[in-house]
Formats: sequence, C-alpha cells, structure tokens
Amino acid sequence: MADAIVVGGGLVGAAIAYGLQREGLATTLLDEGDVALRASRGNFGLVWVQSKGLGAPHYQRWTRASAEGWAGLAGDLAAATGLDCGLSQPGGLHLCLSDAEMQERADRMARMKAEAGNHGYEYRMLDRRELAEMLPGLGPEVAGGSFTPYDGHANPLNLLHALHKAFTGLGGRYVPHAGVTGGRAAPHDFHVETPAGAFRAGVIVLAAGLGNAALAPLFGLSAPVRPQRGQILVTERAREVLPLPTTTIRQTPEGTLMIGDSHEEAGFDLSQKTEVMAAIADRAVRCFPWIARLNIVRAWSALRVMAPDGLPVYDASERFPGAFTANCHSGVTLAAAHARLLAPMIARGALDAALEPFSARRFGPGFPGRAAA
Repeated sequence: MADAIVVGGGLVGAAIAYGLQREGLATTLLDEGDVALRASRGNFGLVWVQSKGLGAPHYQRWTRASAEGWAGLAGDLAAATGLDCGLSQPGGLHLCLSDAEMQERADRMARMKAEAGNHGYEYRMLDRRELAEMLPGLGPEVAGGSFTPYDGHANPLNLLHALHKAFTGLGGRYVPHAGVTGGRAAPHDFHVETPAGAFRAGVIVLAAGLGNAALAPLFGLSAPVRPQRGQILVTERAREVLPLPTTTIRQTPEGTLMIGDSHEEAGFDLSQKTEVMAAIADRAVRCFPWIARLNIVRAWSALRVMAPDGLPVYDASERFPGAFTANCHSGVTLAAAHARLLAPMIARGALDAALEPFSARRFGPGFPGRAAA
C-alpha cells in the first residue's frame, strides 16, 4: 500500500513522484528500468520557451511557468542531494540561414507575442551584425535570428539522478524492473501487477511515456501518443565559444557540443540514419564553420512522446477518480511545472481548470485510443 503510485521513472514520472512526496503523499515510483524506451536518456537538455505554444497560448503559459520555476527546482534539488543540474538560463537563440527563414521566424514570434496577450512575451529579432557580436565564429550564411530571455539549458542525466535521489531522500519508494503488466481500477483504489510484485494505492499517475497508450484505458483514461525519433551528435571538447544555447546547438559545461533537432516519423525504430546525421551536421557547420574541424565522439537516437498536435496531455479520470495521466515530449523544460505545479494539483485530487485545454478530450470521442469517460 501507498498513498500514490507513479508509473514511469523517467523525467516526467520522477518529477511528479518527487513533487507528490514533497506534498506528503507516501509515493511508490514504479520504473521499468533501462529496457524502457526512455526519452530521458536521449534528451537534448534545453529549457526552452520561444518555440513552444504557437496557436496554443495555454501551452506557452505552461512552458513559461516551468522555465520561471526551474531555478527554484534546481536549488531545491542541490540542497537535498548535493547534485548540480547544470542549469544556465542566459536566454536562447534561434538562427536563420536565409531571408525567407528570417521572415518566417519574425512572423512566428510576432504571433507568439500577440497570443500571449496580457501575459506578455519578450523577444528580439536580431540581424546578422548583432548576432556576430554575441556568437564568435558565426557563419556567413546566417541572416539573423530570434532571442528570448526565458531560455536556457541543463544536464538531463544529472536532473534525472537528482530527482530520484531527492525522492528517495524524502522517504519515497523506488521500485526498479517494475513495468506494469496489468491493473484493476475503482475510484480511489488502484491495483497494479508488475514483475517486482503487486502494488495498491488511492492515487495513480501514469507517466510511462509511450507505454501510456496501452496503460491509460485500464484506468478510464486516454493517451493517444506516438513515437517521433530524434537524433543527436556530440563533438569532442572545444574551447568555450557559445555563450548562449541555440535551438539546435548547445555547448555543455565540459566543452562538448550537442547538435540535433531531427523530427522523424519512424515508429519504434531506434536506428540512426547517416543521411539525417549528415543534414544535422551540415546545418551546424553552416551556422558555425569552425564546427567542421571537430570530431564527432558520440551519436544516438531517442523517441519523443508525441500527441497528435504535439502538445502535452494531462487528464484526470472521470470514471475512476484518483487516476491521472501525464504525457509530454519536453521532460526537461517542464520538470519544474511537473514537480511544483502539477504534483500539488494531483495531491489535492483534481487538476486546475487551466489544464483543461490539455485534456485528451480535445481530440474528440471518436479519436483512436480515446477511452470512454
């Protein structure tokens, strides 16, 4: 028995479990382990606002709130565990390689600001001269770019480690090798079976990433999520030349460059494609020609958790009160929101009205995978 069960030990599940334990709920975190299709281990590490929420101002506000809460989360985790999540929030840049890209970006940012309304949205469009003053070694093809002060980056592996350590330090129970194989639901009474044993609680949160698609209907919920592959390249260490992260390139504190941002509809295929890696490298070199001199030392692919419209899905079960689901592809960016905003809602037993636009109900009752309430 526990007060709450969280299914999924990646960044989303660990952040929620940590938040629930902080709220005083004795929480069990069930983790499938390293065999899971864990997006957390492939995360690029951006804490990113400026590209999130076009046409969906509720998502823009949710992302902004999380970015603003990140320093507090990092401070709490450092105090509890001694681990540094590597947070740096100097603002972020999106680079444009043509006048057409520049115009498209300017239109996008203006629309983001208009949709923000009274909440405000601070950004600047920078010409090539301004960017060159900020970014040494900028390539001649870069026409300009956009800047927002909200953005930054962190170390996703340190974040995952810190969340787990802080959770267990507060008395939370972590159970590895515990992928859910079955479950029974009644209002405020949930049973799950796993290879590590059976567990029961009055609250259950499904945060199992792509596994939520199959699990959600057992608890009167829906998680219409699909995999989207992304590939990342990592270079050898270079002297520090990137004081700000960009949408596709960031420099770690150790000096390596992470380069990525592919979006591939490849199902559950985790293989890497040389043509995609070449396209990633080509754009990076066009942005910063000096990158061509660096060796690639690591490369990997990972699967994002994507809803049909690309936005998170948060729901509370109407049929089985006490059951919740959390699905998103921005586990780093939204970590603070999950730990400090979503978890307290779950502990109170209901999601705030502000999260209603994130419900799977937005896809309609006939949408594939949509469970009846």
